[in-house]
Amino acid sequence: MWRRPIPPIDKRSAKSFIRTNERIRAREVRVIDENGEQLGVMAPFDALKMARERTLDLVEISPNAVPPVCKIQDYGKFLYEKDKSDRAARKKQKVIIIKEVKFSVTVDEHDYQTKKNQAVRFLGDGDKVKASLRFKGRQMAHRDLGYKIINRLILDIGEAGLVEFMPRMEGTTLHAIIAPAKKAEIQQPPAPKKISAPRPVEAVEEAVVSPVEA
Repeated sequence: MWRRPIPPIDKRSAKSFIRTNERIRAREVRVIDENGEQLGVMAPFDALKMARERTLDLVEISPNAVPPVCKIQDYGKFLYEKDKSDRAARKKQKVIIIKEVKFSVTVDEHDYQTKKNQAVRFLGDGDKVKASLRFKGRQMAHRDLGYKIINRLILDIGEAGLVEFMPRMEGTTLHAIIAPAKKAEIQQPPAPKKISAPRPVEAVEEAVVSPVEA
């Protein structure tokens, strides 16, 4: 028995899992034309015939609907617009990166200030900060010093960050996670409007009463 050969898989269709043209296998589909007009429910063969007459494709845009919804359109243009919208959506997404700032129990003031400024800069860029301090050998007996350094950092960062995880020990390392503060939370309150002092009553009266002509 002769069977109609199945057309080769369109790589773009395989990538996006969108059925088009002869690969639409539903018994009937709801069809929308290129202008957005409803054409009703019909067999895929009839819908594809209409698409071919308009030199366009039949694209399954809602496969889970009952019946599936197909649209007559230019498939290449459809993919272009879809990729364009996907790229725009990805650009709007903010990728949160955790950047680590390492301290030691014996950190000096200059090194502390440098790393604190790094943490503030990272938070300003929208990244999270992991402040970590590793104890070595006998330093484990002085964990209070480590807590003092990390807690000082949290206080010095102030409104630039929000503590997501308070300082805690994991093995020989003490660490805390600080997230960037929302812009609305760190905005300064608007300055109060200056209210001009009322004019003296005498001055108002002098301005209103015109001089008597001689």
